Amino acid sequence: MSSTLKIVDSLENRVSKMLHRLEVLEQKNQKLNQELADSKGQTERLHEEISQWEEKFNSLKIANSMLGSDNNKKEAKLKINTLIRQIDHCIAQLAE
Repeated sequence: MSSTLKIVDSLENRVSKMLHRLEVLEQKNQKLNQELADSKGQTERLHEEISQWEEKFNSLKIANSMLGSDNNKKEAKLKINTLIRQIDHCIAQLAE
């Protein structure tokens, strides 16, 4: 009987250790999932910020070319022509 008790005690200890390991791993997994979610949120914010900076940069390029700079005159002319076409389209729709 004593050998059976030893085996049962040994199994209980092993099961207890395994349950403890499981709990530790679940906590670690939860922490890692939270870090991942935080990183995804930060990445999304950074993408939005990059987009805003690109928009500002493009606006500055157009403004600079309109001020007489030779660098982006063609781009500015194309943008102006696009705006004129859009205005013409709106006027045509209003006239109908």
